[in-house]
This record gives sequence, structure tokens and C-alpha cells, in this order.
Amino acid sequence: MKITQQMVFDTLNMFAFLAVELTILFLLISYLVGVLQVYIPPSKIQSILSSKNGKGYIIAAFLGAITPFCSCSTIPFLKGLLRAKAGFGTMMVFLFASPLLNPIIIGLFAVTFGLKVTAFYFTVAMGVSITAGYLLEKLGFEKYIKPEAYITPETKGCASSCGKNGKPVSQWTKIWHSTWADFKKVLPYLIGGIALGSMIYGFMPTEFVASVASENNPFAVPIAAVIGIPLYIRAEAVIPLSAALAAKGMGLGAVMALIIGSAGASLTEVILLKSIFKNPMIIAFLTVILSMAVGAGYLYSYIF
Repeated sequence: MKITQQMVFDTLNMFAFLAVELTILFLLISYLVGVLQVYIPPSKIQSILSSKNGKGYIIAAFLGAITPFCSCSTIPFLKGLLRAKAGFGTMMVFLFASPLLNPIIIGLFAVTFGLKVTAFYFTVAMGVSITAGYLLEKLGFEKYIKPEAYITPETKGCASSCGKNGKPVSQWTKIWHSTWADFKKVLPYLIGGIALGSMIYGFMPTEFVASVASENNPFAVPIAAVIGIPLYIRAEAVIPLSAALAAKGMGLGAVMALIIGSAGASLTEVILLKSIFKNPMIIAFLTVILSMAVGAGYLYSYIF
């Protein structure tokens, strides 16, 4: 493949855009989660998002559906749930459902593909997210959470409780100190993931994706699902891109798989999750997203 100036420009442009956007999102969401933890005690979160009753799983799924988070900006919210000792299964439901069912994706889905396809997508994403969260809880995957993920980072010395003049700082400043310390811990993961995702985005032409996942290829659906995960495509872009790929000859089942793969996970998110989970949990997470993408793609092709 010949590397063009446009590809380099697209890669650098995507890197700059994602670096700024995800930094702002991570800091903002982490800070808001810290504020919520001041007003909502951990015991309340534990009771609402408990894995001991079925309601907790459904609440977690709908919480994911109403939060306009992408796959990466889900991470700071997940950290807040971990530190509040929410149920493991319900946290996993939120992790799966939030990027797949956010209002932006659902709205764009309805406008681009119609209500029937949107209802199919919503049902599959909601059902698989709840089922996967429940099964991971029952299979004991909670043991693959890193111990440090439960700990709220604190700044050293007087900085966390004192200002420059030595006087105690406000509660809001303490939350900011904790947010900044948390951000510095994940920064290497964030930059590494953005760099890899941007390179794949910039150097993978849509013509190539459409050709390998065309309707004539019996393996189009799994190929599209696998291609989707390394890409980091925001909800605002993944639906229009998918519509363009369909116009170039990509099968609609493969389009569904690509959307779920790219929206449900990304290379950047997987790298960020390394700061929270051990490898078996990362593998389980990717297995769920890939299975959902492939299953939905084939089911869509069969039904529609």
C-alpha cells in the first residue's frame, strides 16, 4: 500500500483530535464522578447497582443507555463504580452497554438505518450486555480486577489538603487533586492507545474495508468485527462511515458487526482497561464484544 500525504495528515489530525478530546473527557468525567461520590454515598450505589438482584443489572444497562459516553470515556465512570464497591456484574453491564447504547448512536442509527434496524441493534446490545455481565459475575471474573483499581489516588504531602499558603483547601480542590493524580496514572496508556488507533485509522482506506467485507465474502461478518475493534471511531462518525461502506458494497450484516466492534471496544479502550483489569478479564471483554458483533451480524443477515 502506497503511503500518501493525505494518510499522514489524517493520522496526525486524528491523534491531535483524540488527544485533546479524550483528555478533556477523562478529566471532566473523573471530576464529576468525584463530585457525585460526595453527594451519593458508596452504600447507596452498592444498593442500587447490586449484583444480588436482577434490578441492578437492568438499571446498569439503562444507566449505560442514557450516558453519552464513548468506549474510552466510560473508563473514569467505571473507576468510580469500582471505588464505590458496586456489584461486579452490574459494572460489567455498564461497561458493555454505555458505548453501544449511548443516545447519539441510537439517534443516528434511527435516522440512517430506520426504526426496525435500530430496535434490532438496541435489543441485541442490551440483551448481550446484561447476559455477559451476569455470566462474568457467576464465573468469578471479579478476581481479575487489579487491587489498585479500588484505591482513590491521593497527592503526596500537603498538596492534597493544603493550598500554597498552607491553609486547608476546599473539598472541590481535593477532588481535582485526586482527578489529576488518576489522569497521570492512565496517561501513558491513553497516549499509546491513541497513537496506535490513529495510525490504523489513517492508513486503512475505506475501499479496503469494503472489499474484504463485501456481500460475496462468506467471512465478511467476522472480518468486519475484527477490523472494527482496532479503530477508534466516535459515534458521530461510525454510523455515517458505515453507511458509506454499505454504499461501496459492504454487506449490511458486516456493517452491523463493524459498528458493534468499533463502538463497543477500541484499541485505546483496551489499553486503558489494562490499568484496571488483569489479562484474563481483558480477553473476556474482547470475547464478549467480538461474539456480540459476529452474532448480531449473522442474525441481522438472516432476519433482514
